[in-house]
Amino acid sequence: MQLVMFSKHLGSLSIPKAGEAIRKLGFDGVDLTVRPGGHVLPENAATALPEAVRQLKEQGLTVPMLTTGITSAADAGAETVMAAAAASGVRELKLGYWPYRPFGQIHTQLDAVRKAMDGVEALARKHGVRASIHNHSGNYLSAVPSNVYLILKDRDPHHVGAYLDPGHMTLEGGGQGWMQGIDILQQLVSMVAVKSWGHFPEPVAETGETRWRHKLVPLKEGIVRWREVFGCLKQLGWDGVVTFHSEYQGRDSWKDLSVDELLVQTREDLAYLRPIIRAAGYSVPDPAP
Repeated sequence: MQLVMFSKHLGSLSIPKAGEAIRKLGFDGVDLTVRPGGHVLPENAATALPEAVRQLKEQGLTVPMLTTGITSAADAGAETVMAAAAASGVRELKLGYWPYRPFGQIHTQLDAVRKAMDGVEALARKHGVRASIHNHSGNYLSAVPSNVYLILKDRDPHHVGAYLDPGHMTLEGGGQGWMQGIDILQQLVSMVAVKSWGHFPEPVAETGETRWRHKLVPLKEGIVRWREVFGCLKQLGWDGVVTFHSEYQGRDSWKDLSVDELLVQTREDLAYLRPIIRAAGYSVPDPAP
């Protein structure tokens, strides 16, 4: 198993500086953003991605996965990114998102995504990489694991996959729905994201009602049952890349942390989760001093 950190919220740092911070936290590698606004821009991927991977490897870090915005093989830069990933030795790619809207047209929307994935799968096969759909809660077709299954059913799991996010899955299926989601996706699982949520009351002035808003919180304080999650993954025989999403900035976080504060919290999250992963039966070595 590889433990890596998502580079999104270190976007203010250069790639070498972000890598240095990630290495000091004790991670094995980096989940590198290669999308508009990311550490590597898609249009520059042919040259910038190999250089980024080289810089991170010099610090002893791997780059086993990329986070992209690709939703179609026809997207500008889609083939450039996949070709650059393959040339850089990066196998796993996270895809972008398909919105769910409006109500009443979900079957038509799922059919359209399946057609889009035909091209994505062919492109991934051509370049020897795997393109995965991220389970993301809210107004996305991938919010429901069964939708992801319908999109990926009968495809080659060597080239397309399901990128599990137990945090988002627990929001949409808080009782045992998240577990059924892992179960239905089974051998399609490629990568696993780490984040957790808490629920906070917000009064609605117009009606006098109370609504509950979810915000990202430290892993040990959140709603995700990590011991059960990794127990399920171990039972499936899955052993791959686990990426920490330390998205502790902005209105979706319980606190808007500075980069330095975010790194401190990430260190605490890693220290909390590492023994839980070990207890599930995985081999996760301690970081080098």
